[in-house]
Amino acid sequence: MPINLQKAEFVRSAAKASDFPRDRLAQVAFAGRSNVGKSSVINRLLNRKNFARVGAAPGKTTHINYFLIDSAFYLVDLPGYGYARVSMAEKQRWGRLMEEWFADNSLMTLGLMIVDSRHKPTADDCTMAQWFKNSGKPFAVVANKLDKLRKSDIEPNLARIRETLELDGDVKVIPFSAEKGDGKQELLNLILDHAEGLA
Repeated sequence: MPINLQKAEFVRSAAKASDFPRDRLAQVAFAGRSNVGKSSVINRLLNRKNFARVGAAPGKTTHINYFLIDSAFYLVDLPGYGYARVSMAEKQRWGRLMEEWFADNSLMTLGLMIVDSRHKPTADDCTMAQWFKNSGKPFAVVANKLDKLRKSDIEPNLARIRETLELDGDVKVIPFSAEKGDGKQELLNLILDHAEGLA
C-alpha cells in the first residue's frame, strides 16, 4: 500500500527525552537554521499550506515536533538553530534536548538537513552536519531556495555546500525549492525508501 502523505497529523511536541515516541516507526528528522525555510519544505512535501507552522515564535524552537504520516512514519521537526534572539539558557536547553535525541540510536531512520542554497553553510550548519555524521545513520542535505539562484550558480553553490560540510560522496545534496516544488519528488523518493524499508 502506498503511503498517503495527505494523512498527516501533529502528534506531540517533545521537551524532554521521555516525550520521544519509541514505537518502532521510522523517524525522518529535519534540521536547519531558524530562517532557512524548514517548515516551508515540510509543507511543500505534504502539499499543505500551513501544516508545519511557518515562522512560528522562535520560543517553540526548544521543542522537537512530531508529525505522524499515514500511521506509517514520523516527520520529526528538530528545533531551528542559530537564532540570535534566544537566551543562553534556551540555547543550552535546546542543546541538551538535541544531545538526548541523537544519543538514542533507536530513534532516527533518516536525517535531512536544510541549508540555504544561496549561501555558504555557517559554523552552526557544520556542527549540525557533524551530529548527523556521528549518528551513523543515513542523511542528506536539502539545498532550499533554489528559485532564488541563477542557473549558472546552482552547480558551484552545491559544490560549495558539499565542500564546506565535508560530505562523503554517498551523501546526497538535493537542490530544492519550497516555493516552486523543484526537488520535491527526489526528496519524497528518498524519504519513502527509508520509511517503507522499515514498514
